[in-house]
Amino acid sequence: MELQELFNQSKIIDISFFNFRNAVTGAYFADSNLKIQRVNKRFKNFFPILKNVENAYIPDVLSQLGLDKEIINNFLEQINTNGQVLIPEIKIDIDGELKVFSLLSRVTKDIDFKYLNGIQGQFIDKTNEFKLKLETENLLKKQFHDKKIIEEKSKELENLANKLSKYLSPQIYKSIFKSKTSENLKISRKNLTIFFSDIVKFTDLSDTLEPEQLSAIINSYLSEMSKIAINYGGTIDKFIGDAMLVFFGDPESFGSKLDAKKCLQMSKEMKSKVNELQSQWKNLGAEKGIKVRMGITSGYCTVGNFGSDMRLDYTVFGSPVNLASRLQSIAKPNSIYVSESTYNFVKDFFDFKEVDEITPKGFVRPIKVFELIDDQFFGKNKLMNIKESARYVNINIDEVENIADVINEIDKIKKDLVSIQSKNKENL
Repeated sequence: MELQELFNQSKIIDISFFNFRNAVTGAYFADSNLKIQRVNKRFKNFFPILKNVENAYIPDVLSQLGLDKEIINNFLEQINTNGQVLIPEIKIDIDGELKVFSLLSRVTKDIDFKYLNGIQGQFIDKTNEFKLKLETENLLKKQFHDKKIIEEKSKELENLANKLSKYLSPQIYKSIFKSKTSENLKISRKNLTIFFSDIVKFTDLSDTLEPEQLSAIINSYLSEMSKIAINYGGTIDKFIGDAMLVFFGDPESFGSKLDAKKCLQMSKEMKSKVNELQSQWKNLGAEKGIKVRMGITSGYCTVGNFGSDMRLDYTVFGSPVNLASRLQSIAKPNSIYVSESTYNFVKDFFDFKEVDEITPKGFVRPIKVFELIDDQFFGKNKLMNIKESARYVNINIDEVENIADVINEIDKIKKDLVSIQSKNKENL
């Protein structure tokens, strides 16, 4: 008697599918004949137009969702050939509203329970990302209605993308641009630290600047932030308009704790660089300067190369990505917010203050939010002692308001020293 005969088939499928029941993605499990056996609640919420899909043939379901035959045929070909496939963009009209999803599916195999052999798939909601991209495109069309200017800007953005590709870690560059299809589709689940940043009121800034000014500022900002991210070993996932997504822990990891520490160090240097470049950006037309919000969290994500020979994307999926974005959105301008999970990794290395407690969509319990506190060398309630000994000279400055007071006091002491030395020479 085989092992699978000792257990109830329906129960085993339910147990194997348990991890997907409460997932933030719309998940399904189909048998080896591509007939759907289970879907989770999120799947039903995503697609209310689909009533009962049990035992439905996956290509038929994709057809009902509006996918054309070419995409469906490619789905079948990739599943049969590579054992997995990514459809990066699926547009669906649901109750008059356009929704955009990506679909990742892969073949599953189990030696002991043959009825678990089949296909698992996840629909990821990319609607917000699509809307942001669409808004950016519409903004460009509105501002750069002249065809020649649009072509110049497109070329400039293309050149920027080529430059930024050089900042990718060698492992990712090789995986994306040189590996064969069978290798660059590998994915894994890892504990990563996710970083998300965004320029405050970027739309207002883009509305007030000339195209050349805006281009110079954004090029400068993205280039400087990318250099810092690469220097600390961060993997740049993507740029969404002015937003930036970076993660630590893949393809190389120094351990979850050190990965988180490097991410915090990176964010501090980014913040410092933004402050350093304010005068340059103001000269370019950003009269009020640029303020940036940053959000950081740690947790398990699905990461790897997704796509085909025609299109490849090295990216990360999971609730920590959404949480990092949420932390960034609630952060004060020029501040860095971290979740409790990241705080627990780095609390011995940095100073924090607790600022809030939130329960993001898809999370079952509240999450504490902490703000990274900058190092303060001078300021109110800070004691600074400067002592210098000479004949009859002693300095002790307490509660200094600013560094200018220190400099003035030192100049005064220098004059006193010169006076003392002169008197000593006269007495010899």
